[in-house]
Amino acid sequence: MTYLTWSSDLDTGIVEIDNQHKQIMDFINRLHDARQNADRANIIAVVDDLVEYTLSHFAFEECLIEDAGYEFVRGHKKVHELFVRRVNGFVERLGKGEDISHELHSLLHRWLFSHIRHDDAAYVAAVRPKIKALTETQAPSGWLSRSLKRFFGG
Repeated sequence: MTYLTWSSDLDTGIVEIDNQHKQIMDFINRLHDARQNADRANIIAVVDDLVEYTLSHFAFEECLIEDAGYEFVRGHKKVHELFVRRVNGFVERLGKGEDISHELHSLLHRWLFSHIRHDDAAYVAAVRPKIKALTETQAPSGWLSRSLKRFFGG
């Protein structure tokens, strides 16, 4: 399996979300490298970082679409919850010494693109006008700055 590369069909038009998706893609590519090098310690570290970042991304995205008034936010959260459960199963297996790196990489590869193109694309048109108002203000007191600090510690 090759490296994931960003393409314009993955753009949501929401800069912060796109940047977070690109970061998740980078983690998946780092997992690929760790697998290629058969570096178990690095695989574990990358998976830990990937899971932590993805959970922050999900929380940020859910807050954004909820604050923007997306009517299907519950369904979107459910998709995230199911994915987290599935990944947690891989993390448990990894902790027991099982080599899940290929299987996990394959799942992440397929899931990320599918999720962006379908689940995330479904909310973009409905909430983009409202999101624009939330994310435009870069001031420290603005929604975007407060939310980035809250979910990413930045």
